[in-house]
Amino acid sequence: MKLYTFIALLLLLSFSCAKKEYHIGQEWNYKTRPTEKSSILKIFKIEEYPETGKVIHISISGLKIKNPASPTGFAEYFSHIPISEEALDKSVTTLKSETCKKPDSLEMDGYSYWKREFDKGDAGIFTTPVSEIISSMEKSIVAGDYTK
Repeated sequence: MKLYTFIALLLLLSFSCAKKEYHIGQEWNYKTRPTEKSSILKIFKIEEYPETGKVIHISISGLKIKNPASPTGFAEYFSHIPISEEALDKSVTTLKSETCKKPDSLEMDGYSYWKREFDKGDAGIFTTPVSEIISSMEKSIVAGDYTK
């Protein structure tokens, strides 16, 4: 009986440690902040760079970000976040759908700006979990400091 339990445990661990495969158009549930349980992230571009490795470009909807510049006082969407594969692995929980929708203009505008700055050496990628990125960006927006 102990051998069967050991084998079952090994199988369970091998499935839980399986590498996630990311594809353009996927929507993922992720470890959200407590007030944003229905928030999802979408992958709209994947690139590989020698200096950073794989960069996954995501957008996030269903947010409740304090934003003094918004008429409602809140933002609900981030159109572009460049994130490392490792940080995304620590963030996502379950695959919601594989829509294969093309990126929208806001996503591509954000990406294009980032790419110009990245190529000049003036932009990088996020290496922390998504919920931490959102909290950090919210603090910068509230403080009026968009350079952090």
